[in-house]
Amino acid sequence: MVVVVVVVVIVVEVVVGVVVVVIEVVVVLVVVVVVVVVVVVVVVVVVVVVVVVVVVIVVVVVVVVVVAVAVAAVVVVGVVVVVIVVVVVVVVVVVMVVEVVVAAVVIVVVVVVVVEVVVVIVVVEVVVVVVGVVVVVIVVVVVIVVVVVVVVVVVVVIVVEVVVGVLVYFCQK
Repeated sequence: MVVVVVVVVIVVEVVVGVVVVVIEVVVVLVVVVVVVVVVVVVVVVVVVVVVVVVVVIVVVVVVVVVVAVAVAAVVVVGVVVVVIVVVVVVVVVVVMVVEVVVAAVVIVVVVVVVVEVVVVIVVVEVVVVVVGVVVVVIVVVVVIVVVVVVVVVVVVVIVVEVVVGVLVYFCQK
């Protein structure tokens, strides 16, 4: 009976030992699985974080490049617009100066023409007046000469008549 008890105890111990070993193996397997899962999760998280960081860096770089290109484009467009505005202003100023010069030349030409016309008119009027005065003087002189000649002739005729009359009178006596 003692042998049976010893055998039973040994069998129980072996079974318990096998069960304990199986439990330990299962626990080790569970721990290994948990560690593998944790490692996989950590690797996935690290990969996701790295991917997110890379994506964020790429997005930031792309955004910075796009913004820089946009700002550069805006600056270039602004400079081009400023240059165009300056060129337009210079052209407008040059056109205004040309218009002022042309207007001044036109005014000078008009003044010269007006002065020439006035001078011609004044000269013509002076010539007409001088000719008129000369004609009037000539007419007056001619009239005076004619009147003097007529008066002299009349006086001579009267004197001759008086002398003839006196002579006739004295001759008749």
